[in-house]
Amino acid sequence: MMVPAVLLVIGVLTAVLGPRLLARADWTDREPVLALWAWQCVVAAVLLCCALSMTLSAAAAWQAVRGHVFAPAPRSVVEAYALGTAGLWAPTTAVALACGGVWSAAMLVREIVRTQARRRRRRAELLVRVPVLPGEEPGADRLVVLEGERPDAWWLPGTPPRLVVTTAALRRLTGRQLDAVLAHEQGHARARHDWLLHCSAALADGFPQVPVFAAFRDEMHRLVELAADDVASRRFGRLTTALALVELNEDRGVFGPCPAPRADVPSRVHRLLTPPDRLTAARRLRLTALASLVPVIPVLVTLVPGLGALR
Repeated sequence: MMVPAVLLVIGVLTAVLGPRLLARADWTDREPVLALWAWQCVVAAVLLCCALSMTLSAAAAWQAVRGHVFAPAPRSVVEAYALGTAGLWAPTTAVALACGGVWSAAMLVREIVRTQARRRRRRAELLVRVPVLPGEEPGADRLVVLEGERPDAWWLPGTPPRLVVTTAALRRLTGRQLDAVLAHEQGHARARHDWLLHCSAALADGFPQVPVFAAFRDEMHRLVELAADDVASRRFGRLTTALALVELNEDRGVFGPCPAPRADVPSRVHRLLTPPDRLTAARRLRLTALASLVPVIPVLVTLVPGLGALR
């Protein structure tokens, strides 16, 4: 009964080597969408290793679980996994991994509840500052202009989603710059980047001692911005998008010598002004396929004994 242990070893190796390989790769900033996919595949592989190891360990520890997991399988397949040879480690591993799974689900639910509460609060504040006029239908306008002294724009997910722009942003930005900012926010909305941020935050908050989850959260925050910048620059040009970023953020101290919130803005502007060459379509396809294979490995490892028994 070595498969659960092998799966755990694969999960640990993936959690350690995956972030290091992605950090050393020279293409992540050039292809942020592909990098987002690669990170998701790495984390999915780690979680899948834990889930499969938990399932097989539980099947080895308890006959009732084994009957459900291997119900349609021939006897030779069940014997190939040598479930009856498991010792005390099987129930211990199964319980520990199950607790981790329950904790992960609880952290995700907590993140969703907090996010919904923040959205309700922000929508209530928005309704106070921009009340519905007589004859208007609540939520009919997707674009909301908000009186404000600081230039800003943000996408407020929900039903219906809202794109909020302050009057200071309207005064400061030119027509194409404003269009680029709106395209950036719409890029976030269409790609559902908010769900990526919520899931990564839930894992990082739930398991603060696991480096791969903290790196996953940090990279999601960085890469979704690069991906949205690319959406805007493809429609309105890199220079226009870079100037819009500068106009929105120059009053916040992000371009000064001292660290400040949103300190990634200067690097985003530099990336837009000195665009790196994109990868060829063939290399993008190879990297996508390679990343997609990462979560397939634990599935293949799990199926190897059973497939061997069916020969």
